[in-house]
Amino acid sequence: MKSILLQTVVRILLPPALVYAAYILFRGHNLPGGGFCAGLITAAAIVLQYVARERREVEENTPFRPDLFIPIGLALAAATGLGAMVLAYPFLTSAVAHAELPVLGGLEWSSALFFDLGVYFVVTGVALSILLAIEE
Repeated sequence: MKSILLQTVVRILLPPALVYAAYILFRGHNLPGGGFCAGLITAAAIVLQYVARERREVEENTPFRPDLFIPIGLALAAATGLGAMVLAYPFLTSAVAHAELPVLGGLEWSSALFFDLGVYFVVTGVALSILLAIEE
């Protein structure tokens, strides 16, 4: 039987860890962080769920399969790079757009975010797949 204290602590830590991973992902192209760091943080938070609870219980309550993250991430990263080539730019050339939002103010979006999102999915999927394979 797993520890009730550990289950409670992990249940409390999961949402802030995922929010922090999202923060690292979105700030990542211009500052330290990005898809790789955010993917590792997410994988660590989910692995803590497996440590605290039974594997069957976690898999029943998880709406995704980690092994599907890998091809989704690869496709997204490749599509980001190929999208620039379709527009006659070199592979992985980044485009930038600016928007003014009422509450947030000025917001800058870069196509590199989609590449980072692809990296995020790949790293999360690979890390979870490896750690769960070791756990078996």
